[in-house]
Amino acid sequence: MAKPLDLEEQEQLDELKHFWKNYGNLITWTLIVVFGAIAAWNGWQYWQRSQAAQASAMNEEVEKAVAAGDTAKLERAFSDMKEKFGGTTFAHQAGLRAAKVFAEKGKPDAAKAALQWVADKSSDEGYRATAKLRLAAVLADAKSYDEALRQLDGEFPVEFAPLVADRRGDIYNLQGKKAEAKAEYLKAWKGLDERTEYRKLVEVKLTALGADPNPPAAAAVPAPAGAASAGTKS
Repeated sequence: MAKPLDLEEQEQLDELKHFWKNYGNLITWTLIVVFGAIAAWNGWQYWQRSQAAQASAMNEEVEKAVAAGDTAKLERAFSDMKEKFGGTTFAHQAGLRAAKVFAEKGKPDAAKAALQWVADKSSDEGYRATAKLRLAAVLADAKSYDEALRQLDGEFPVEFAPLVADRRGDIYNLQGKKAEAKAEYLKAWKGLDERTEYRKLVEVKLTALGADPNPPAAAAVPAPAGAASAGTKS
């Protein structure tokens, strides 16, 4: 037989009922929000993993087309990747690789379009900088020098500064602006680590323009004998 509640237990039960009446809905909705957020996060994580797996599979198709040098297949694969996974790193890497193949296969317009897309869409400043540098080279090859130089305007990561200067020097050199080219090559040479092979290449460019980035130190001129004697007497 159930034991009747004593006065203290009844008061506790009444307090609990009062508390739940006042805060029950708030607690319920808080729990719904919390567990809903957890479910949403898990769903987002699953979707992210699924997207990454699909993007990786599509990236393999791009890689196969790149390896085969099949520009028609590469254009289709890269187009699909931009449409479905344009925000992924895979797509931006694919754009750089595709542009290289297009340029090598004599399709400069396709190369320019791929590089411009990476420069405009990538959230990674390194990919954007690389795309702009390569786009400037493609434009320079097409003798679109002013447009090529515009690609080198604006902000670049500090570690890209020597490469930007070198590319700008190349464009000035193609334009026959030797003084401007030397100035940019010198910036690049000074900004590159002296242990890198690329610095040696820039030095070759400077030498070809008649500039020596390592001029011999001026020899000390001995003071005239008479001047030394006069100094002693004074």
